[in-house]
Amino acid sequence: MAAPFRLSNTGAFWSLAVLLCLIQSAASAPSPLYGLYQQAWHFSPIVLTTVYAANALALLVTLLFVGSLSDHVGRRPVLLAAAVIELAAMAVFVAARDVAWLTAGRILQGIATGIASGAISAMMIDFRGASSKLPSIVTNMSASGGIALGALVSGLLVQFGPAPTHLIFWLLLAAFAVLVALTAVLPETVSPDGAWRSSLRPRATVPVQVRGAFLALIPSIVACWALGGLYLSLGPSIVGTLTHSPGRLIGGLVILALNGSGVTMTLLGRDWSPERCLYAGSALLVTGVTVALLALATRSTALFFAGTVVAGAGFGPSFSGALRTLTSLSPAASRAQVIAAIYVVSYLALSLPAVAAGIAVTRVGLFPTAYGYGFAVIALTAGAALASLRHRHPAPHTRQPLSPHHNHPPCPGTIPPLLQHT
Repeated sequence: MAAPFRLSNTGAFWSLAVLLCLIQSAASAPSPLYGLYQQAWHFSPIVLTTVYAANALALLVTLLFVGSLSDHVGRRPVLLAAAVIELAAMAVFVAARDVAWLTAGRILQGIATGIASGAISAMMIDFRGASSKLPSIVTNMSASGGIALGALVSGLLVQFGPAPTHLIFWLLLAAFAVLVALTAVLPETVSPDGAWRSSLRPRATVPVQVRGAFLALIPSIVACWALGGLYLSLGPSIVGTLTHSPGRLIGGLVILALNGSGVTMTLLGRDWSPERCLYAGSALLVTGVTVALLALATRSTALFFAGTVVAGAGFGPSFSGALRTLTSLSPAASRAQVIAAIYVVSYLALSLPAVAAGIAVTRVGLFPTAYGYGFAVIALTAGAALASLRHRHPAPHTRQPLSPHHNHPPCPGTIPPLLQHT
């Protein structure tokens, strides 16, 4: 009997990159459509941000419980399940008739991303080896580029194509159908070990020797990801109000500006020290948000986009500095748990403040909410940068070499590089 067809390792590696890019494109595709959904179904900004947050919270819960499942049952079945769930999410968006359908689609997306994230990162490393930087670079380029691409293409189709709330999802539905077939022929890199039940216990603890630095850097982590959450949920509404334009393309462009600059700075700063990442990133983030707030006050669209680009450039180094500082302080045996704790904070910050902003919009308005949100991001970032001064020189005996895939963090809204083994 002939052996079943399998992709080559090279073909499988780049298929995984495409899968990750499409997953993230699908995650950002609804952002330019939220205004249309609000007009059609008459829901408030609170509901809008809750729908957005449902995705991040579903992703977080799934990631904590099944993030390392592929280590025990194999990479291919886990990725196949994720691709099928993502396919189902696209079908839900196509069939959506009210906000409940929209929420269901976002939850399915979060589950699919949470299932796939660890398996994709791990399988890329399986193919290229733990010493290679390529999996890290490709993972983050695919994830961050996917978010930017999804928002841009969705905005273009809404602006110029037919069936504005359906066409993008029909195209993604077809793309995921192809990827389900490709995922089914991936070569397996892990032998099932029967210990999958133990992998379902979430672990996100912080050792005593890391807690001081962790508490000092939490405000910086929260500021970065909360800003990403604001842009992904209310960013299109903010820029649409600023420009007095009903067009949806500009909503996709503002997300492209944030993540595009994040991708660029992630590559430019890949060899920076943790200290330089933290302080340069914090400076860029504070400067960018300040410029964006000034743009809102002066009603300058060009200045708002300039501030967005600078703030996006600050996200990558700022989060990288925090991530690498904390992992360098962590004992090797506890590093995965520390990284999991970092991403618990990150995804809560990506979702919960956005919901709070949705509530605030109904009380005080869109721009006053953006001002308050921006000032909070500035205060948190500056405070964390100052507080982290005492943690910038970890004791030599606590330093541990980092795995290459921890050197390049994701940009706003993307998945973590890898949570299971370090």
